[in-house]
Amino acid sequence: MQFKHPELLYALLLLLIPIIIHLFQLRRFKETPFTNVAFLKEVTLQTRKSSQLKKWLTLITRLLLLACAVLAFAQPFTSKSDTFNQERETVLYLDNSFSMQAMGSKGELMKRAVQDILTEFPDDEELTIITNNNTFRNTSLKAIRNDLLQLPYSSNQLDYDAMQFKASKMFSKNAGTIKDLVIISDFQQKEGSFSSIADSTINVNLVKLKPVNLNNAFIDSVSISKMDVNNIKLNVFIKNTGQSIENLPISLYNGDNLTAKTSISIEDEMRIQFDLPIDQEINGKIVLSDNNLQFDNEFFFNINATEKINVLSINEANDSFLNRVYTEDEFNFSSSPLSRLNYSDITNQNIIVLNELKTIPNSLITALKSFTGNGGYIIIIPSYNVNLDSYNQLFTNYNFATFDKLIEEEVKITTIQFSHPLYSGVFDKKIDNFQYPKVNHHYSIKNTSGSSILEFENGQPFLQKSSNAFIFAAPLNSENTNFKNSPLIVPTLYNIAKQSLKLPDLYYTIGRTNTYDVKTLVQKDNVVKLVKDNIQVIPRQVPSASQLRLTTQESPVSAGTYNVLNENEVVKKVSYNYNRSESSLRYHDIESNHADLIVNSIPEVVEDIKSEMKINELWKWFVIFALIFLVIEMLILKYIK
Repeated sequence: MQFKHPELLYALLLLLIPIIIHLFQLRRFKETPFTNVAFLKEVTLQTRKSSQLKKWLTLITRLLLLACAVLAFAQPFTSKSDTFNQERETVLYLDNSFSMQAMGSKGELMKRAVQDILTEFPDDEELTIITNNNTFRNTSLKAIRNDLLQLPYSSNQLDYDAMQFKASKMFSKNAGTIKDLVIISDFQQKEGSFSSIADSTINVNLVKLKPVNLNNAFIDSVSISKMDVNNIKLNVFIKNTGQSIENLPISLYNGDNLTAKTSISIEDEMRIQFDLPIDQEINGKIVLSDNNLQFDNEFFFNINATEKINVLSINEANDSFLNRVYTEDEFNFSSSPLSRLNYSDITNQNIIVLNELKTIPNSLITALKSFTGNGGYIIIIPSYNVNLDSYNQLFTNYNFATFDKLIEEEVKITTIQFSHPLYSGVFDKKIDNFQYPKVNHHYSIKNTSGSSILEFENGQPFLQKSSNAFIFAAPLNSENTNFKNSPLIVPTLYNIAKQSLKLPDLYYTIGRTNTYDVKTLVQKDNVVKLVKDNIQVIPRQVPSASQLRLTTQESPVSAGTYNVLNENEVVKKVSYNYNRSESSLRYHDIESNHADLIVNSIPEVVEDIKSEMKINELWKWFVIFALIFLVIEMLILKYIK
């Protein structure tokens, strides 16, 4: 038993007063002579015994009465824990990731958790609530009730280590407070396992919310398998966890228009194919009808109108072979002799070809360095007997080795790096009976540092890539090589040019680092925005002469197809989708490793915290006992003679 006001216990010393009064009475008795004293002695003896009993009973009741009154004012109590009077700090982590859309026994897991929090915790109690994308610090439920009721699901899913680190930082550094961390989650499997907080000063409670079933069908990804003159073959990959589904409807939309609809039966995973017209801009959306998790039932993608790539050839040789590769349906091809080059044209290009220049002027080297520094690409085709110093000076900008000397010897181009991205999708299989092109003379490369794409039979590189530069080791004119007539010429030059403009993919994943180029010029102090409905996102953007490189990371946070807006002009469209990592309903087995921390429900957590803080006040009982002893004293004084 403990006391709220223990200093009042000194009043128990007042118990000495009735003891002194009863034991040391100063009253004098008067003696009266009487003739026959035998009878009077007996009466006197009986009277004295009765008086002594009455005095002792009165003394005891008064002592008990006074003691109960003093104890009542000292306010005694009992508690379950000796920490009841310490200040407490409570931090709640509420998992609002997409997997919490799963249905529990009383509705969606997260929505039910919000209701339990609002119902069980006192409205005015100070606490901190953190979610995957919000923090409500040192507030009350009354202040944030509407925020919790409207709490959206988040695509930004914190891993468990990051969540625990963030939660631990929400507590004060006061060592005298009791710190309670309540983690409310379904504990879905993420990267790494769940480990409890090592800080022994924090009391951790795990509330694991369980869905009633683990079934979920979702759209995993889309890709283009083939393009022909008329159609695009679009592959859609569907996955299913749990029980097999006999009839799963799937619809394809272009904008708001339904263009195709089908129904499938699926067990684990399946691929379906749609045909899209090749000459149309597609703002696609694929929808399946699944009643479990909702965030992965839609998948957005888009195919923009084909952009033309700007190609400039700076010549001191015939460039007709370039004109045949870079046709006007896909490229804006222009050429200029070195002597009449307009340097201002360089900044507007995506790729520049140095076609057999004997000497590269310092002014051109400087312009090309700036051009490639802003993301542009160059192709270097040397001439016969070039000025090695000027070429090697240019190569230093790309960390490329140097041309050593001209070797006048016929060699064949025999090695093709089929795995190089330049030839991705060009060859169905590795070719052994290839008619190899040959050159009559070439430059040897000293201390090769680039990545070889094509090599001579002697192991020397014929085509190398270093940074943004593709460098041939020999002239491509007809007198020196038959490479122009080789099947390699078109895919090599074509794919180099295609790489110079990084076109947006069919879609991007929210939460990852995504980078793509858009061909637009931004005026000073203006920025490009991603816009969808009322949502506006300003991505990180790096301008170059003729294009803009955009990078997004944590934003946007909402799936859909966005307009890339330069002032009021729609430059391009890009599609974003939620990460599908939460679509597979697999959960950590925390019961095996953290059974001592698990609490069955939010009401149980609140009850446990309250029970540690609960005290049993006893002062009312002492008031009742004081009244009882007062009544007993009155009865003694009245009925004992």
